[in-house]
Amino acid sequence: MDKPVSNVEAFLFRGREFFVKRDDLIDPLLSGNKYRKLYSLIRAPREQYKKLVSYGGTQSNAMLSIAALCHQKGWRFDYTSKPVSAHLKNRPTGNLKMALELGMQLHEVTHDDYEAAIEVLKSEADEGSLFVPQGGADAIAQQGIETLAQEIKQWREHSGIEQLHVVTPSGTGTTACYLAAALPDAVVLTTPSVGDKPYLISQMELLGPVPENLRILENSKKHHFAKPYPEFLSLWQELKEAGVEFDLIYAALMWDTLLQHIDSIEGTVLYVHSGGLIGNATMLERYRHKGMATA
Repeated sequence: MDKPVSNVEAFLFRGREFFVKRDDLIDPLLSGNKYRKLYSLIRAPREQYKKLVSYGGTQSNAMLSIAALCHQKGWRFDYTSKPVSAHLKNRPTGNLKMALELGMQLHEVTHDDYEAAIEVLKSEADEGSLFVPQGGADAIAQQGIETLAQEIKQWREHSGIEQLHVVTPSGTGTTACYLAAALPDAVVLTTPSVGDKPYLISQMELLGPVPENLRILENSKKHHFAKPYPEFLSLWQELKEAGVEFDLIYAALMWDTLLQHIDSIEGTVLYVHSGGLIGNATMLERYRHKGMATA
């Protein structure tokens, strides 16, 4: 197989050795699970498409990654969102600012019209254009995630690891589901970042049967997606001081949940770093706005 695109590093945290697959270091804008999900499009010939169409939040990591990909390929990128605040429209920040600078065409629709607008986008895809679901949750992600699985297998064999737990947070569950299917001899651990466990299972079932080696860990506390929580900020800072910066939304929740269950997990734990670090600046600003962070 080809040389792995990201290294695995040992990571000592709270007295326990973990390993981290550094997918965050692949590319500044196309990194982490977004690189894996867009892998087949990254390798696609430039002439295969003229336009990509997607939708979602205006600080989405997937949005920025698709914008970077389209910029590299010379493709048009149309992105639909719910209404953007006047403040953000006048002074774009974070992922939105960079995506617009990369040429993304933003289309706003009202909250009431949003779902109908997405259905129209799906139906309008024609030759030369491709509809990419929110977050890249689609079968187009399978090839890249299977490539990731092959890299993990190679590392595992080289390291002589018997019991392996692979950790990755879930939005739609696409990465966790395809990864578990491609790593039948390992246990894949995840936690729902958006909604609860039944919702996550329903999302994964859209891709096919949920693999038996996929274990969904639940946090002892209910959290709202992307909302600032002091315990997440504290844990994020502790992880960063230990040597690795993770993202403040998905990874903070995943690590918090993982640590609640860690005593029952035997064997080697490999955390797949899903990138998303560019979004930390915007999230830290929200923490500062709420008086939870000063730096």
